[in-house]
Amino acid sequence: MSETAELKIDGKTIELPIVTGSENEKAIDISKLRGSSGYVTIDPGYKNTGSTTSSITFLDGEEGILRYRGYSIEDLADKASFLEVSYLLIYGELPTTEEYSKFKTEITQHTLIHEDIKNILEGFPSNSHPMGVLSSLVSSLTAFYPESLDPNRSWDDVDLSIKRLLAKLPTMAAWAYKNEIGHPANYPDNSLDYCSNFLKMMFAVPSEKYEADPVIANALDKLLILHADHEQNCSTSTVRIVGSSHASLYASIAAGISALWGPLHGGANQAVIEMLENIKKDGGDVKKYMAKAKDKNDPFRLMGFGHRVYKNFDPRARIIKKAADDVLNKLGINDPVLEIAKGLEEIALKDEYFVERKLYPNVDFYSGIIYRALGIPTSMFTVMFAMGRLPGWIAQWKEMRENKEPIGRPRQIYTGSNHRPLNR
Repeated sequence: MSETAELKIDGKTIELPIVTGSENEKAIDISKLRGSSGYVTIDPGYKNTGSTTSSITFLDGEEGILRYRGYSIEDLADKASFLEVSYLLIYGELPTTEEYSKFKTEITQHTLIHEDIKNILEGFPSNSHPMGVLSSLVSSLTAFYPESLDPNRSWDDVDLSIKRLLAKLPTMAAWAYKNEIGHPANYPDNSLDYCSNFLKMMFAVPSEKYEADPVIANALDKLLILHADHEQNCSTSTVRIVGSSHASLYASIAAGISALWGPLHGGANQAVIEMLENIKKDGGDVKKYMAKAKDKNDPFRLMGFGHRVYKNFDPRARIIKKAADDVLNKLGINDPVLEIAKGLEEIALKDEYFVERKLYPNVDFYSGIIYRALGIPTSMFTVMFAMGRLPGWIAQWKEMRENKEPIGRPRQIYTGSNHRPLNR
């Protein structure tokens, strides 16, 4: 017999099925609770509620484990490229040599974006936040590819939308940056790999020859892999719930970008740099600020340390720490803000207070350091996050559609006024 849990309500016993995941995760299936009892559950923020089953990402915060489709994040970051990981997340398996070659070719064929999108871009003020620009441009793809509005079309049509989006998002991201600084947009260079092409679109100027440094391109590739998916977080859940209404892929991803924009979600690495800047303005005394972080009565918050999911060392931080070291050594940058970051890191990795509480530097800490070293402004940090998270969002949208999941419709408990007459 299947395992069940018993819930006693109003003298009645209700049996609820227990669902066991492939990593022995346990859940109580309450999908029929309201129908059998009239009750619903309350779980603000859905902290204890599983909205779906998924075969994409496994995350164990207690043990510091992150796997995509069964492969550890450590192995993927060491042995695979971002496009290979994208293929894995979206299609379920790592590509063969032939599949990968075909996939890269198809991505390359769609990196250009319609010239009319440039007109849309030029309509934004130069002080527009790049995340707002990016979300708008992704949403605009529904106008340029109206066939994409119907997600129930043939798989070939949906797959074309997927590849277009993977190809065009870096172009849109780079153009959003160029718009912000008032520079002309660079067109894609399809002779380059995914990350080198993006770096060239970001940083090339017409009067100079630009070649992406392989150390920097490799560090960026690793960063994108580390951000590619992270289970049912705020933006991923947004993509799934918007997609559950049968909204198009482009509309669903645009919604995910907007959710990621929030400072409690995708803005963490930006908060790290802003914190470091504030420490610098106050004289750069690292020990003073680590003492403030320990003081419960001090409002100062140490950004980029610890993680709400990982109760141990963030497995992604181990990987990106080396990439950050490689970038800093390669560029030989003398930046007082980055020196402050190194000082904070050194204390946190040794100080008993931080070690006991497992307040280690996380992926946001190191990614912020890398982006600053590359000359990427803080306003673009969340855009970089979105570029990495894109294949995960696509995979989650695709899985939700393939599973024929119902439209998302949370319940509530009403706490407002009772019925009252309108006396006039």
